[in-house]
Amino acid sequence: MAKGHRSQIKRERNANKDTRPSAKLSYARVSVQKACFVLDAIRGKDVQTALGILTYNPRYASSIIKKLLESAIANAENNNGMNADNLYIEECYANKGPTMKRIRPRAQGRAYRIEKRMSHITVVLNER
Repeated sequence: MAKGHRSQIKRERNANKDTRPSAKLSYARVSVQKACFVLDAIRGKDVQTALGILTYNPRYASSIIKKLLESAIANAENNNGMNADNLYIEECYANKGPTMKRIRPRAQGRAYRIEKRMSHITVVLNER
């Protein structure tokens, strides 16, 4: 059992909260493996370079991640008062989400399982 009054416990929990601007997309219809190809290309880069990479990357995941990055930039400007020119991508990762299971009919009455994977993508920014 936790020690202290409930308000004190909440105050301590909120004190060590992460203040970096971020954006998270849950249940993105792209597998973790495919999302990580794009995330690895932009990790550690400044925001303008990353947007350029994502704009001209032919992968489907890059369009999703571009919108997510633009959202994180807007969060940094509006909520944290940061300058967009000084921002860079400190962390970006994709976690496994639920899998939709579908059936594909095959020869001789068999059924193969098709797994449509989802991911939760997170982008965390910081200032230089």
